[in-house]
Amino acid sequence: MLDCKKTPKANNLKILVVDDHALVREGLCQVLQGLNPEEVTEVLQAATCTRAFELAHFNPDLDLVLLDYRLPDMSGLAALEIFGQRHPELPVVILSGSANPSVMQQARELGAAGFVTKSSLSDSLLKILRQILAGEIYHPSNFSSLGEEIYGAPIKTTAPPVLSPRQQDVLCLLLSGMTNRQICEQLSLGSETVKFHVSNILRIFGASTRTQAVLEAKRWGYDRASPRTP
Repeated sequence: MLDCKKTPKANNLKILVVDDHALVREGLCQVLQGLNPEEVTEVLQAATCTRAFELAHFNPDLDLVLLDYRLPDMSGLAALEIFGQRHPELPVVILSGSANPSVMQQARELGAAGFVTKSSLSDSLLKILRQILAGEIYHPSNFSSLGEEIYGAPIKTTAPPVLSPRQQDVLCLLLSGMTNRQICEQLSLGSETVKFHVSNILRIFGASTRTQAVLEAKRWGYDRASPRTP
């Protein structure tokens, strides 16, 4: 079991790039080094969804996945759904060669943290990824604000969700954009414990992904107040 309290690379980023074109993967590796000059960005590469799932399983400290829409063994949207089931706390960004509104909508409904076209400039991509790593979501400007809807589904809940004190602690840090690894260190908890709380928070808010849970929590007025002292 990974012990987050002993992880030496607390300020590092680990990102998985999933694309069947080696040149695209290598290009993204170079671009991603500019995310934060003060952090070491480790980039894992996968040419297939099968390999991507393996890497995600053996690297529970992943911070982000960049997932191509077209892959040889599975569509990016199908892979996105599997990532959401297996790693609901992990933000996934769909990369596509075209801005197809139907694909964008499907990606949003499946819980993608963002949708980015491959024609985007490097600086724009880095700006979008920083926003996502901070706990926000990104979709192209031709999509209207989510407003009272989350990923196309009207919100029907009428009573505010009830969280335990520890769940509130974890949620506060989620709202602040912290990764699971950072939450481990902040609360002095093991990685499996944090994953358990994050999964329960998603269930309580009726969300399938971390970003959906954050949006729903904000709708209910949860702020970024500091968690209790462990």
